[in-house]
Amino acid sequence: MPVQPITVSELTKRISSALADPVFQNLAVEGEISNFVHHTSGHMYFSLKDAHSRIKAVMFRSRNRLLAFVPKNGDTVIAFGSLGVYESNGEYQLYVEMLFAQGVGDLHLAFEQLKAKLEQEGLFDSARKKPLPALPRKIGVITSPTGAALRDIIRVLTRRYPGVQVLVFPALVQGEGAPESLIKALQLAQTSDCDVLIMGRGGGSFEELNAFNDEQLARAIARSNIPVVSAVGHETDFTIADFVADLRAPTPSAAAELVVPLQEELQRAVAALERRLAGALERKISAERRFLRRLTSSAALQRPDYRVNQLRQRLDDLLTGLTLHSTHKLALHRSRLGSAAARLETLSPLNTLGRGYAICSDEQGRVLRSADQVDPGDTVNVTLYRGRLLCRVEGRFGHERDEAGGA
Repeated sequence: MPVQPITVSELTKRISSALADPVFQNLAVEGEISNFVHHTSGHMYFSLKDAHSRIKAVMFRSRNRLLAFVPKNGDTVIAFGSLGVYESNGEYQLYVEMLFAQGVGDLHLAFEQLKAKLEQEGLFDSARKKPLPALPRKIGVITSPTGAALRDIIRVLTRRYPGVQVLVFPALVQGEGAPESLIKALQLAQTSDCDVLIMGRGGGSFEELNAFNDEQLARAIARSNIPVVSAVGHETDFTIADFVADLRAPTPSAAAELVVPLQEELQRAVAALERRLAGALERKISAERRFLRRLTSSAALQRPDYRVNQLRQRLDDLLTGLTLHSTHKLALHRSRLGSAAARLETLSPLNTLGRGYAICSDEQGRVLRSADQVDPGDTVNVTLYRGRLLCRVEGRFGHERDEAGGA
């Protein structure tokens, strides 16, 4: 079966997709720098080589600006990054995220591995970080009691927010026992009534700051019930404690500035609110005064009886109209009642009886219209205009003529 050809671009894209496999990501590669070029764009292009192979590498400006040294040809380094393809040339290369000189590579490798592990567990997620209190009453500081960091923190706190209480939890910040000392101080701080904690120290080398890269310390910070601000080293220094803390400050002094407001700013804010409140009250009072003036100048208040008299007159008009309407309706109904009574009088059987006629009914009360409805000897009730008669039938007349006429 013939093989369907693909384009060079398609092949390059397939290779790029294959290199996206996790096995080619988060790599630590050791080698010697050669062909180093620091481009005017700020990006660094170079190769990493050993005795048998060479691979191209690139470190973009956003990454290399934080380097603690200037790379040069011949340097043996450890590069952390991922493998990818530069599709225009069809070349695979190492995209470098961090670069370290040989000798400190083991510490940095452990740092990157722990960072990736804790990040995967979610300890760096912003959703779990606690907000700092707006106006803390007591601030706990976990650091060396003899270090310059503590003096800087207290100086900034008292300058910005006089009267704030500072509680110091002494701890080692460097050396073999430093992580355990920091953890114990953090656990002790949990029993206090501090509103926020500052944990940190002054600047130093990566090795000197390594106590704040301890895994158990990171987990203790994550478990803290009190918000923790990490303030380790200088602005370019990053530790595991920085990533897991609720807030990272570039320096201890900056941490002090972040946890308390500037008193002068608070005073200005309160003064501005007072002015706004006073202005709002003045506007409200002015509006109510205008409303009161309109009320006092209105006719209703100037002549309160005027409106009442208008309503009284209107009521009289309505009563007069109602009386006329009622009288008219009553006369109309009386006229209709008289006409109905006259018609009823005309149709009344009493008038007929008054002219000499009578109404005869049998014993069951049925009106008799024909002589053959009774037999001789039957009793007949005769109703006259005045009074009634009880009569006995002696004979019938007229029905023979009716029968003869019918014959």
